[in-house]
Amino acid sequence: MASKLAAVIAAFFLLASLAVIITVAVIQIHKKSYVSPGLKYGIVLDAGSSRTTVYVYQWPAEKENNTGVVNQTLRCDVQGPGISSFGLDNKQDEKTWNSFNDCMNKTKGIIPTVQYNVTPIYLGATAGMRLLRSEYETAASSILSTMQKYLQSWPFDFKGVSIITGQEEGIYGWITANYLMGNFVEKNLWNSWVRPHGAETTGSLDLGGASTQIAFTPEEDGKPNSTIAVVMYGYEYQVYTHSFQCYGRDEAEKRLLAALVQRSSGKPYAENPCYPQYFNTTVNAKYIFGSQCTAAQRPADYNPDQQLIILGTGDPALCRKEVLSIFDFTACPGEQNCSFDGVYQPGITGKFVAYSGFYYTAVALNLRGSFQLDTFNSSSWSFCSQDWPKLQEMHSSVKKSYLKSYCFSANYIYSLLVNGYKFDAQSWPQISFQIEVDNSSIAWSLGYMLNLTNMIPSEAYLVKLPMTSSVFAGLLFMFSALAILSLMFLIISVVRSC
Repeated sequence: MASKLAAVIAAFFLLASLAVIITVAVIQIHKKSYVSPGLKYGIVLDAGSSRTTVYVYQWPAEKENNTGVVNQTLRCDVQGPGISSFGLDNKQDEKTWNSFNDCMNKTKGIIPTVQYNVTPIYLGATAGMRLLRSEYETAASSILSTMQKYLQSWPFDFKGVSIITGQEEGIYGWITANYLMGNFVEKNLWNSWVRPHGAETTGSLDLGGASTQIAFTPEEDGKPNSTIAVVMYGYEYQVYTHSFQCYGRDEAEKRLLAALVQRSSGKPYAENPCYPQYFNTTVNAKYIFGSQCTAAQRPADYNPDQQLIILGTGDPALCRKEVLSIFDFTACPGEQNCSFDGVYQPGITGKFVAYSGFYYTAVALNLRGSFQLDTFNSSSWSFCSQDWPKLQEMHSSVKKSYLKSYCFSANYIYSLLVNGYKFDAQSWPQISFQIEVDNSSIAWSLGYMLNLTNMIPSEAYLVKLPMTSSVFAGLLFMFSALAILSLMFLIISVVRSC
């Protein structure tokens, strides 16, 4: 009787284990897609304020609607200023158009000819065009129309040109950063996409020429409607983001120069403590005061053709003091959750990635990845203390137009991150200054393309498991072992009963 009972129990465990194994197999088979193999492509033109960058992305065609694998296959920087400067210098425009053609021909060389007409191409313009549109809407519309005709002349599937909002730029950058870092989905042992167990998102810090963006998921938010719901792979994330117009690296420097020129009234020159000692340059007034970001600082007798002499004094301490004056930290006194200019911001939390202008400035200071705040400060001080001949000797491969401004950039980044966003000695090492992940650039353009091409899967395509794939694999192994043991015990019980 005991042997029969044991045999029944063994049979039960055998059937239960087999049921679990079969269920997993059915899920996996059900999720397979039978689509023709190959690659698909997408093209995005990031029309920034200081330049345009052409990106080509590719992904497996058979996984178009349930994949987390989109790879960057080309990045081509168009030589010359951003499209918002078109029409200001005909000779420069000609050089820029030639560079556009070079980049577009490179895309043709990468994408198979048979896929030209099904490869979407988009252009997204950012802060430079936002500024131009707010001041000269007709000029902005004319430039967009020109770009539309230009892109339509290429054999790709033209999808449109647009000026994206600062909020969109921040969100797309956040999506790109977390997408590339694998924070949204991962594949388990059965080739299914699952949400990583306990996955945390990474905050995004983007510094362009005319604007800067911050985006992250706060632990708690005390102000209603201050976050945006972003649904990725069936999961909702509450993301705080803000874009600061006129706080991009180039426009911020012009604002500083405008303040210095104003203060030097009556002198034939202005001293700039952020420029290295023995460096001097002559610019026309339009370069500084022609921007909408400095319009309020224009002198009453403003003459755009007036020549202004800027002398570098190389004073690190005074440079930081002058840079701080760009920000308004008095707009919300006593409020903890406030960055600057009266903008609400919840407390920062978690890891961040700082790219674009943040990264390039860190590289100029010989820094990459994560490091201490003291390290950044000492490197900045050392850089700013070098005179112009010494800097040129130490950084002979760097363009002079960039090299002269890295001291300003370093102090600007410190003021923005520490005084503005409230990073400190403890949270600063949580920032990683980097430009790419696995050879794919961290830029808003990838998130933009994922959204516009509907490459973000719906919830139906995601296997939701409240455990890591390794734990899932361990349980499956346990049930398989239990099935084998049950089968062996059942055989022994049957033999003994005969």
